[in-house]
Amino acid sequence: MYFQYDENATEYLRKKDKRLAEVINKIGKIEREVDSDLFSSVVHHIIGQQISTKAQATIWQRMQDHLGAVNADTILAAGIDRLQSFGMTFKKTEYITDFAVKVKNGTFDLQGIWNKPDNEVIAELSGLKGIGVWTAEMILLFCMQRPNVFSYGDLAILRGMRMVYHHRKIDRNLFEKYRRRLSPYCSVASLYFWAVAGGAISEMRDYAPKRSDKKSGRTGKATSHSKSG
Repeated sequence: MYFQYDENATEYLRKKDKRLAEVINKIGKIEREVDSDLFSSVVHHIIGQQISTKAQATIWQRMQDHLGAVNADTILAAGIDRLQSFGMTFKKTEYITDFAVKVKNGTFDLQGIWNKPDNEVIAELSGLKGIGVWTAEMILLFCMQRPNVFSYGDLAILRGMRMVYHHRKIDRNLFEKYRRRLSPYCSVASLYFWAVAGGAISEMRDYAPKRSDKKSGRTGKATSHSKSG
């Protein structure tokens, strides 16, 4: 299943932004896989934190092979030790188990959250152990398929924007300017920024100034969602 968007979204973005229009025309339709099961999506994102995409896929496959369906019942039945045996850290197994408990006792309303606006969904998800705002935004986009998600905490989006608009830096004020311009289709715009950051258009380059050190003040994954297209 892919993120659903239609010609209305891309036409709107083309009219609003000449440079993004060129990107859309060169890349064409982007097919990005989504997981519409909110429970498994949360678990999958917790597993993937601070590890490679390959390691995440390996652990996720082991979990599916051993548990079958990944839901609150199977997680709680497995227990901490068995979850750890799939290759997760103790802390991640705690986060996942805590989430399963909250779903089972009704503290977290797995169904009701679908009816809430984006800001409330982000607040509820980021209130879970192991889920920050960036992860909540990714779940909002790649699970719930909300059309207007635009994450300032995502390094690949910022890189893609620098490449498209030839900026040396995207600060918060500039980012919000683009959010206003691209709304209500920021999610679709994000797909294209990720694609650009991942090298979809070979002649485009990053305009960020070269740095001799590798220090970074941001924690979002730089390439988490710039793969495949």
